[in-house]
Amino acid sequence: MTETPANDPSEGAKLVCRNLWKLFGPRARETLTALGAEATAGRLSAAGLVPAVRDVNLQVREGEIFVIMGLSGSGKSTLVRLMSRLVEPTAGEVLFHGRDLLSASEAEMIEIRRHKMGMVFQHFALLPHLSVLDNVAFPLDVQGVARAEREDRARKMIALVGLAGRENALPRQLSGGQQQRVGIARSLAVEPELWFLDEPFSALDPLIRREMQDEFIRLQSVLKKTIVFITHDFDEAIRLADRIAIMKDGAIVQQGTPEDIVLNPATDYVREFTRAVPRAKVVKVETAMRPAKGEPPAGIVPARTTVAEAAPMFLDGALALRVTGAQGETLGHLYRDDVVALMLGG
Repeated sequence: MTETPANDPSEGAKLVCRNLWKLFGPRARETLTALGAEATAGRLSAAGLVPAVRDVNLQVREGEIFVIMGLSGSGKSTLVRLMSRLVEPTAGEVLFHGRDLLSASEAEMIEIRRHKMGMVFQHFALLPHLSVLDNVAFPLDVQGVARAEREDRARKMIALVGLAGRENALPRQLSGGQQQRVGIARSLAVEPELWFLDEPFSALDPLIRREMQDEFIRLQSVLKKTIVFITHDFDEAIRLADRIAIMKDGAIVQQGTPEDIVLNPATDYVREFTRAVPRAKVVKVETAMRPAKGEPPAGIVPARTTVAEAAPMFLDGALALRVTGAQGETLGHLYRDDVVALMLGG
């Protein structure tokens, strides 16, 4: 497989997509090459092609949760399948550790998916005749891992997702949320470097969905995985994401932190997409704080806390909080009046 040049700006990213396209239809590659810079969605459709993914460029950094979101039909699920070559791209590059996956043989891709990638989808696809333990151990069985080792690792993953004691249960004996936990444990059993999750909670009831998001946040705090997470729910995205890419008609229209996207929408589409999002749920106190002056307040809040999370700290009558950095140093002061203004839509 080809290597990334040493001076490439994407060096250090776990996963990189460059000029990535997926067109469905006859003579897709030839048509894309012929149109060149004029390969708009309209021209491609007129040529009888369906432009599922159009000229996507992104980088997923080590240890981050990168959320790809958009409405149904925006191309987000196709994009995540291109990243693992479950779907073959029409053009472009997918670099994993600087190596182009599109030049890998099918045998190489099978090994990469088995040993370096984990995948969780909306539909759990548990094997109904196998117990929880055997479902979680199944990918290790495929790898040829000895039974004692794979069962030991499977038990650890089951405990990690909070299902210790249910190892012998069959899928039909579990709730939807428990089944999804089994799916998550199974994908983690191979200890993947890169974890793909395609709308894993969208089929769950709202309360269970919230619980699974909390569980996911807890797991990530322990595991520090590099994650690509697909969703159409902006509330879910801002709870989970380090960075977000928003897709429309197969193209990425904006990417950045949740705060960047909510406060500085790049297009009318993104503005409408984020219109109903409470700013206080997204804005960090380091953005809302003012320079420190006067006596330091007694209350302390970390800089990366959201304003909504910090707001209850004012209920005891405090007028300001001291905002601290990673080493406990004072960065500024957060004032109650500013928090009230932001929470009321200012």
